[in-house]
Amino acid sequence: MPRHGKQYRNAAEAIDRTVLYELQDAMDLITKNACAKFDESIDIAVRLGVDPRHADQMVRSTVILPHGTGKEVRVLVFAKGEKEAEALAAGADYAGSDELIAKIKDGWLEFDKTIATPDMMGEVGKIGRVLGPRNLMPNAKLGTVTFDIEKVVKETKMGKVDFRVEKAGIVHALVGKRSFGADKLVENVSAFIDRLIQLKPSSSKGVYLRSIVVSSTMGPGVKVDPQQVRALLKD
Repeated sequence: MPRHGKQYRNAAEAIDRTVLYELQDAMDLITKNACAKFDESIDIAVRLGVDPRHADQMVRSTVILPHGTGKEVRVLVFAKGEKEAEALAAGADYAGSDELIAKIKDGWLEFDKTIATPDMMGEVGKIGRVLGPRNLMPNAKLGTVTFDIEKVVKETKMGKVDFRVEKAGIVHALVGKRSFGADKLVENVSAFIDRLIQLKPSSSKGVYLRSIVVSSTMGPGVKVDPQQVRALLKD
């Protein structure tokens, strides 16, 4: 059984595991007790009342967080001609076509997100076995196969988050950095939860938001009251 250090134990002692905290209080605890020497990421795990084995209960989409994620995202765009130039002007780190595909075939993967124009997908499909397992394949359902390159590149650089429910019905996402402070983290988490609520499948019965846990990279999880978050979003 792993043993935690003194700082982790001190942080854990400040959290009552039997309590469902209000979102603001949870973020205050997280930012106060994050004690690593680096700027810790803040993550959220939401258990939904869905069964992902059924296609009509699959929850998958994107959300633009008001304050971004705090993570620098390297964006690659598969495009030609004017769209390639548009991508670079919008802030893409890499843009091109055949030459990028060849580099990726040779093992180059120095990027975090990919976007493609629809006319490029035939060629991009040839490296699907490389990109797919790493969640790097452009996807029309997520808005990353598009001719509106400028808009999508800017959104992605701003901190657009992709998410999907796992087999156990849990959605994980990065919602910011400790340095954001509690108030900005509350706004980011609220935007994320609001998006999940919008995506509730009509076939999902019973309680939809079953549990919410937030944590820093090196810190313990803090349970958040789902009903309080719902009420907060309605105000």
